[in-house]
Amino acid sequence: MEKQLTVSLCLSLVLLLVLPEASGINEEPQKRLSRSSDQKAGSCSYTFIVPQQKLKGALCVNTGSATHAANQSEVVALRGELSRQQEQLEKLRRQLEREGSLVAEVRALRTESGGMNARISQLYAQLLQEVMYKKDQAAEQRRVENLLLNATTQVLQISASYRELEKKYEGLTSMLSNHSELITQLGKQCQVTNDDTPTSQVSAEPCSTQSTKPMNESSKSKEMANDVQRDQAAPPLQTQEGEPLQGVKVLSDPMANAPTESPFSFPVTKTPGPWRDCKQVLDSGETTSGIYLLRPTTANRLIQAWCEQTMAQGGWTVIQRRQDGSVNFFRTWEQYKQGFGNLDGEYWLGLEHLYWLTKQAHYKLRVAMEDWQGRHVFAEYDSFRLEPESDWYRLRLGEYQGNAGDSLSWHSNKAFTTLDKDKDAYSGNCAHFQKGGWWYHMCAHSNLNGVWYRGGHYRSRYQDGVYWAEFHGGSYSLKKVTMMIKPSVSSPEPF
Repeated sequence: MEKQLTVSLCLSLVLLLVLPEASGINEEPQKRLSRSSDQKAGSCSYTFIVPQQKLKGALCVNTGSATHAANQSEVVALRGELSRQQEQLEKLRRQLEREGSLVAEVRALRTESGGMNARISQLYAQLLQEVMYKKDQAAEQRRVENLLLNATTQVLQISASYRELEKKYEGLTSMLSNHSELITQLGKQCQVTNDDTPTSQVSAEPCSTQSTKPMNESSKSKEMANDVQRDQAAPPLQTQEGEPLQGVKVLSDPMANAPTESPFSFPVTKTPGPWRDCKQVLDSGETTSGIYLLRPTTANRLIQAWCEQTMAQGGWTVIQRRQDGSVNFFRTWEQYKQGFGNLDGEYWLGLEHLYWLTKQAHYKLRVAMEDWQGRHVFAEYDSFRLEPESDWYRLRLGEYQGNAGDSLSWHSNKAFTTLDKDKDAYSGNCAHFQKGGWWYHMCAHSNLNGVWYRGGHYRSRYQDGVYWAEFHGGSYSLKKVTMMIKPSVSSPEPF
């Protein structure tokens, strides 16, 4: 009996504690039982207690409305999480697109890098080939250097020989000068013995050779003026390599202005002069071209020069003229300094006279040229002057204008060079190769004091003709050249 009670108690506890669903499920029977119990109020009731058992399998729990509310909150949370995940996915998608473009660029860079690597490899191979080639050519270069050294040695030997020849030439020149002085003395003696002979007859006799020889600067000024004019009228065949100065002399005595017997027809002037330059001659009313007596305001010296009054508005002092090859321009420094030639033909006024003329005002230079086809051109420079002899009569030029081309600006700021005084920038003597005196550089773009060749184009070992490089080139010798100067329109006061 006790066992049965114990078992019934255990079963009731299990049913009450572990299986609440059972009580919920059996709610209707219990109500019916309660109603029946109410109906049978006077009957007895029994409670059975079953023993405790272990439950196996799934248990069904009825959560009711509370469980439903919990699921809605979870859904809301899940939706929020889902939206966040979607935003992150969108961000990742955009980032993936950017990275995709970067990947394409990286691929392109890799491709370009591959091409550059191939190019570098090719250049490296070429460099190696060049290095090997140069290494192979080292012996050839050494051989060429040895040949160059040998050639240099030979050139030095030739230069030494040339210097010896120059010394011999100077000796011959001095000997010729001595002979010229002797001839001059003989001519004077001949003139003394023929004082009663008319002048026209004297000039036809051999004694008149003194007119082509140098005169002593200490002689009387009147006699020197006569010799100047006779010198200018000397025939071209009497011109020699070492002949003395002709055409232009410095008259140190005012008595030299006295009338002299002259083969020239000097212009009949209103005033005897002297003038400052040919521009002053023109301003004074003298419009005839010819030989005039000039005296620069900066020096106490008299100069005879040809004034060109018909070309380019006139007033030009001619400082150089070439027209027929009658005068040899391959002269020494002293001759180029004092001047030489025939005033009514080919002549050079003289560097010292040019220095004093251009020192008194602001002068411009005009170079008039004519070729063998009759074409006339000119080159004009708005400034022209010379430095003193201490600076080797260095040339100072201004701006160019004209239609002949600029072939003289290259010689600007260069010293004057002759055969006996080499002041050019060339390793040799440009005057030797160009056969004249000029403001040589290395060597010349113009050579207006060179050899006068007939016909234009000439054949020579060197370019030594009378040329203007911008007009027919250096292998064409011009027919006529005239260099002349005059003050600028706005000429300042003397320097």
